[in-house]
Amino acid sequence: MQAKIRKIIIQVDETHIEMGKSIDPPTRKALAMAVIDNPFAGHYAENLDALIAIGEELGGLLGQKCVEALGITPGQAHSYGKAAIVGEGGELEHAAAILHPKLGAPLRLAVEKGAALVPSSKKRGGLGTAIDVPLGHKDAAFVRSHFDAMEARVSDAPRANEIVVAVVVTDSGRPLARIGGLQVSEIKGQDGLR
Repeated sequence: MQAKIRKIIIQVDETHIEMGKSIDPPTRKALAMAVIDNPFAGHYAENLDALIAIGEELGGLLGQKCVEALGITPGQAHSYGKAAIVGEGGELEHAAAILHPKLGAPLRLAVEKGAALVPSSKKRGGLGTAIDVPLGHKDAAFVRSHFDAMEARVSDAPRANEIVVAVVVTDSGRPLARIGGLQVSEIKGQDGLR
């Protein structure tokens, strides 16, 4: 593995009651984060291929950890998202290099199919910086019941020379979703939109 990982954090968020109504089965989101060394911290580099390769490694690793944390098969995953926080010694483009060129393909394998774009966010910050990982249905972007987010935060990261990389996978949409739009039962999953 090219990534120098200082730590991995995994969290599962389950909602059992919303507005006094029982959610059965509960809606669940799994977050997997890796705190990694940023090989380009403190200096400019034209070529960011090393971070692109690290993103490819982490897409599969973190996606699998989310699926395992939920205790589901890859095909039972509903939505996904990705995010990165770069420490002050790095630049926003370092997060883009990890998230965009190659992280998506192995994440899609971890959740089976994944026809839709993987929603993403990125920012620069210091220790304990939080970021919202945006979520959308993995096979059909127009499924409004799955527009959501999960906050990611590591109390001791990112240090100046680190990047926090986060992936979220769910086994459901929002609790009590009722604003219409394409329903999960109507997904064709051919173009990533419907």
